[in-house]
Amino acid sequence: MLYAEDLTAGRVFETGSWHVTADAIQRFAREWDPLPLHTDEQAATAGPFGGLIASGLHTLAIAVRLATDAFTSHVAVYAGRAMRELRLLKPLRPDVTVHGAIEILDQRLRDDGRGVIVWQNQLVDSDGEAVLRCIFESIVHRRPA
Repeated sequence: MLYAEDLTAGRVFETGSWHVTADAIQRFAREWDPLPLHTDEQAATAGPFGGLIASGLHTLAIAVRLATDAFTSHVAVYAGRAMRELRLLKPLRPDVTVHGAIEILDQRLRDDGRGVIVWQNQLVDSDGEAVLRCIFESIVHRRPA
């Protein structure tokens, strides 16, 4: 288990990879963001991105899933506090594998047995280009005495 004291600024955690398929993009979009550029390949081809792209919500969900599996499930999280500066930097297209990484940006230890951790979650595609970047704040337990 990682505690607030372990999460120092500059520390980086790789969160693994996720392969995105057209079917997954369309299934997610039909449920949560049913716009034609996410659900209909023909309409998407005629649209501004020239093809099907994942919803921003889907892209964020992938980033959160990777972060949960590889990072936050191993941290003594008390609660999430904020999600800010969500940037969708490049459309996420079918048949792309994204890789995630988390960087600790700030650590503030408090006297109440907790700390505030500010961390960046980023997804990059197989070309090494950032697809998503988001900053989170979490309240994390300090190491027990």
